[in-house]
Parts: sequence; structure tokens; C-alpha cells
Amino acid sequence: MIRRFLVLIASFAAIVLPADVLAASKPAPPAATAVFAGGCFWCMENDMRGIPGVLKVESGYTGGHVDRPTYRDVTSETSGHYESVRVTYDPAKLDYGFLLYKYWKLVDPTDDGGQFCDRGPSYKPAVFVTPAQRPIAEKSRAEAAKRLKTGTMKAQILDLKTFWPAEAYHRDYAKNHSVDYHVYRLGCGRDLRLKQVWGG
Repeated sequence: MIRRFLVLIASFAAIVLPADVLAASKPAPPAATAVFAGGCFWCMENDMRGIPGVLKVESGYTGGHVDRPTYRDVTSETSGHYESVRVTYDPAKLDYGFLLYKYWKLVDPTDDGGQFCDRGPSYKPAVFVTPAQRPIAEKSRAEAAKRLKTGTMKAQILDLKTFWPAEAYHRDYAKNHSVDYHVYRLGCGRDLRLKQVWGG
């Protein structure tokens, strides 16, 4: 009798528990990445890090034709790179489309000569995409263009190339050099211009 009772309990557990166990042990989706250019990577790194679901933001360079570019290479405007950030995020908490929505609000996509006080091709805004990301980015770009309060959309959607991390000095700049960062940001007029472009 006891044996039969134990067998029934085991059978019941075999039917009921697996779904719960599977749900509890279902692996989380792997982290995803996205690459954006929006002028000074100190600002982009700091701003994008505050988006819920973002796990990590790295300053670096992409889009150029020189391997392992340095800050001097990029700002000399001879390497073809953009100052950019690589954003690692949790796709279970943040989807790529919403990340793009947040990105547009952090840049002036009407300016194809640089961003704010930083001028030159390496400071232009752009979204660097994989083939799977391209249709989402292009749709997001079109929607963002309709929300502009001034100017026309000029930011580009470009094919993703190798992302080269920036020198250690540039990483976490807003955190490690807070005073210098805030003086730079205020003097550059970034936040004032963003209000003009997007309102609010």
C-alpha cells in the first residue's frame, strides 16, 4: 500500500513538476549588442548607461579603414572612424527598437557635420547595424524624423564594422573625471541643443 502510494506521488510529480522546473531553469536569452555614434563618446557612454536593461557601454571607434585606431588617428579625420559606443543589453528587458528610440533623443540627427561643439566626420551621428538590425533601424529612423522639432533627418544607417575599444583614459570618463566632464558638456551646449531638436 505504501509502495503504491509512493509510486502515485512520483507519477504525479513527473507530470506536474517538469513544466515548473523547465520554466524556472529556462536559460535567459544571451546579451545583445548595438553600436551607435553620436558625437563625443564620453557623453554617449554616460547617457546610454542609464537606460534600463543596458548592461554595459563601451567607448570606441568603428566604421574606418585602419586597424586598432588611436584617438589621435580618429580625431585627425584620416582613419574614417566614428567615435562610437558599443551597448550590451538584456533583450529580455530591452528590445532593439526601444533602444533606438532612446538613442535618437540623445543626438542631433539633423547635423551631419559633427555633433554640438565637436566638428568633423568622426563626430557625426550614425547607427551601425547587422543585416538583422537594419530594417528595425531604418523604420526607427523614419519614425524619429517625424518627431523632430527642427531640421531634417541626416543621420545614416551604416553596416557594422569592427568595433575597436577606446584607450583606457576615455572609458568611464564621466565617472572618473566628473568635474571636467560636466564643464565640457555644459560648454559644448549639448543639452540645450537637444531640447531645440526634440522639444521638452
